[in-house]
Amino acid sequence: MGIGPYGYAGRPMRPPGSYKIASRSRAFDALLDPRLRGARRVRRIVESLRDQIVDGGQEAGLRIRRVFTTPREIFRVEIERPELGYQRTTLLDREALEALLAVDDVRARVRSHLG
Repeated sequence: MGIGPYGYAGRPMRPPGSYKIASRSRAFDALLDPRLRGARRVRRIVESLRDQIVDGGQEAGLRIRRVFTTPREIFRVEIERPELGYQRTTLLDREALEALLAVDDVRARVRSHLG
């Protein structure tokens, strides 16, 4: 650690490979069963979508369309926030979509965009 141009000690260098872990609970996901790891990931995605739909306000665009029916149903969820220049597209299966629509606030928002 040397002296910087203003007479103060410079910022200490971080040793290679030492990075801040964003979420300690996810640090051990690689050790889990792949099905459990996938289920946790789907739950985080659905929670994130739910938060964006509920917090989006009436000006946010929301579309849900069925893309595939076989071999299983897949739905496309599109969230658009023009004031932020933001658009998100996520593909969900029937089970994940039902989990998303299980919250009353989300169902009310979807109904308001339908009619």
